[in-house]
Amino acid sequence: METRAHKVRSALRRQRVTINDVASELGMTKSTVSRALNDYPDISDSTRLRVREAARTLGYRPLANAQAIRTGRLRAIGLVLQLNEHDRHRPFLADFLAGISQAASAAGWTVTVSTATSDEDTLRLLSNLAQEHKADGFILPRTLWQDPRIEFLRETDIPFVLYGRTGKPDGCAWFDITSEAAAEDAVKCLYDLGHRRIGFIPGEMKYTHARLKLEGYKAGLKACGLAYDPDLVSAAALNRRQGAATAEQLLSQRCPPTALVCTVDRAAIGAYLAADRFGLKVGSDLSIISYDGIEEGEYQTPPLTTFSANVADAGERLTHLLIKRINGAAPESLRELSPASFVARGSHGPVRKTPAELADIISIANHQVEE
Repeated sequence: METRAHKVRSALRRQRVTINDVASELGMTKSTVSRALNDYPDISDSTRLRVREAARTLGYRPLANAQAIRTGRLRAIGLVLQLNEHDRHRPFLADFLAGISQAASAAGWTVTVSTATSDEDTLRLLSNLAQEHKADGFILPRTLWQDPRIEFLRETDIPFVLYGRTGKPDGCAWFDITSEAAAEDAVKCLYDLGHRRIGFIPGEMKYTHARLKLEGYKAGLKACGLAYDPDLVSAAALNRRQGAATAEQLLSQRCPPTALVCTVDRAAIGAYLAADRFGLKVGSDLSIISYDGIEEGEYQTPPLTTFSANVADAGERLTHLLIKRINGAAPESLRELSPASFVARGSHGPVRKTPAELADIISIANHQVEE
């Protein structure tokens, strides 16, 4: 006698939409539908969209275990976040993860996230996740110019995509923001406002984005006919304390800059502290343009002018690229760049004081502190 549980299972099997149902609905072969659903590179975008729409309309859901057995893939994306990075607490992380998880979920994939406390710990986790088959490939955020994660994954033939670029691009797929163009545009903007002494507060040169922004700063000077002056480039600054110290150093020169371009917003916020110490008003006495778009910049007085990137969109694009890479697409065909958005606020404006006038104000402020 058939049990109730058996009847329920039989009913569910009859109701479940199969890949054959989707293929029949579209008049396609089962193989074409399967390859479209799994993002194989030989399937056109239009076909992929038709198949996904039909699968959604019919209510088709692939059986994860069956797919894993058949393809040897878990349909899992790996991400190792390093907690000792300077921006580990930035609000962008939530948006970045949301973009990844939403794109993965829409494609029928999952996301495996681990946290590391050092470079060595990151490599250990990447190795463990790959060996234990908990991820089919990895998204690597915050790329380094010489990145041991890339070398490890390249040598072990594990698929990966970069959020950023790197010094050795062979075998690398990436999505990145053209931060070098943002730095160049910042210099041009300040030049058009009359500034001729434009200082630069960089990030650490081990990060690719810091190198690119420095190149952009130099390109902006060249485009404006200004000579590159190494005295106008400070030491690296990644936080408020370092930003204040480096801005003070730049402003204390005999011929100080009338404007600053900063690699990260937290350093720019520190530059506000240096300006206040010298009795300078940001936006009039001293112009500042930065990069990141963190919420804290909006609440400065005046609000910080900056460049920002849509990190949720970055997470989504990286997920799509990684799935294509896992399915066999050549890494050189998976490279995308997107511009940063200029957020004009109140921290930049026309030059109002000459470097000599600024030097006099700063000298008086330093003398008063010494007394």
